[in-house]
Amino acid sequence: MPSPLTPGSLAGKRALVTGSSRGIGADTVSMLAEAGARVVVNYRNKEKRALQLVDKIRQAGGEAIAIGADLTDRDSLSAMFARIREEFGGLDVLVMNASGGMESGMAEDYAMQLNRDAQVALLEQALEVLQDGSRVVFVTSHQAHFIKTVPTMPEYEQVALSKRAGEDALRAMIPQLEARGIGFVVVSGDMIEGTITATLLERANPGAIDARKQSAGRLYNVSEFAAEVTAAAVEPVPADNTRYVGDVSDFTG
Repeated sequence: MPSPLTPGSLAGKRALVTGSSRGIGADTVSMLAEAGARVVVNYRNKEKRALQLVDKIRQAGGEAIAIGADLTDRDSLSAMFARIREEFGGLDVLVMNASGGMESGMAEDYAMQLNRDAQVALLEQALEVLQDGSRVVFVTSHQAHFIKTVPTMPEYEQVALSKRAGEDALRAMIPQLEARGIGFVVVSGDMIEGTITATLLERANPGAIDARKQSAGRLYNVSEFAAEVTAAAVEPVPADNTRYVGDVSDFTG
């Protein structure tokens, strides 16, 4: 899907997209670069993919760097922002895309560490480089956003609860952000076909994604959802700070 932004519309802007070596993050950072933004491709352990994406952006005439960072490690976060400050001087867009919790072999509380604690630490440190008039976008799912009122599939519940806890903690920072002229938007979408989360859910519960697709009518693909995330980085902040992608009738009654 083509970028919702026009070429050059973000010239002079600087953007960081977490978890952007693949999937939604990769498409989002590419769309921001196509619009003229200088971008940071962030990864945890997919360095090769991140560097390949940086090369692709540069070959298309864009400006990009790759920075590896473990978002659950404050020292790693500090090192990432130190390099951003050195290379770009600051940020105008922060897309908080990285999330997880369904991976095998992680600590029992890893979902909460990554989806809540790390997101708060990320934004706290980002405040040192975000400029007046900048934008913060937090990416989540309808299953997480509405988890307080609508149950989700058991295999996803832990992730959904941690994502909602992260969203709540970040929303508590909105007055602080607004005082500095920083906009905050939550982008909430249904399950996205082709993501690692969808793959892991399907593995844990065969048929779950098809069942959700039938209930929803359609599911967005990675590129379509990335276009919505990209648009949220520049369009006016909704009244409730939430951009809903697709139909939410199954969640709102």
